[in-house]
Amino acid sequence: MKKILLTFFIIYGLGLGLNAQRSDYDWKKMDPKQRKEVINNLSPEERKELLKKFRNNMIMDNLDVDPGDKAEFTQLYNEYLDSQKQIKSQFDPGFNPETLSDDEAKAKLQQSFEIGQKLLDNRKRYAEKMQQVIPCQKVLKLFQSEGMMRDKMNERKPHVHNNSSGSKQNP
Repeated sequence: MKKILLTFFIIYGLGLGLNAQRSDYDWKKMDPKQRKEVINNLSPEERKELLKKFRNNMIMDNLDVDPGDKAEFTQLYNEYLDSQKQIKSQFDPGFNPETLSDDEAKAKLQQSFEIGQKLLDNRKRYAEKMQQVIPCQKVLKLFQSEGMMRDKMNERKPHVHNNSSGSKQNP
């Protein structure tokens, strides 16, 4: 999933003509094999930073954020993503629903609702904060683009029909 996401952001970022974290690489002139080799040679921290930079640049370009607001918005957006990730980490998706007792399944279902509500509440809180930096139309556009990216990633994921393989469940 992470490789697919990284590839998606790099391809999208290259289409926008973005520069990567390392200025000695001309990502636009590299063929996919060369890009993959360079990315594979990066440390996990460097890959994470590269992905973060591509994502942020893509969002800034897509929303057309004023240059004076970019730093503040980028910080707020990264805070939002970190907060969402922290909330999602409270749900352990590594379970097989078929092996749970009724009580365990009810508890897991309730937990998924609670995590979903926390995610929604967090999104509302950050939407209000973001509106202090960018107009509400752009906040709405941001959330729409997140949904579209998530849908694209789900299209690229291989579908597992057998749930006993331990496939992840999301709240």
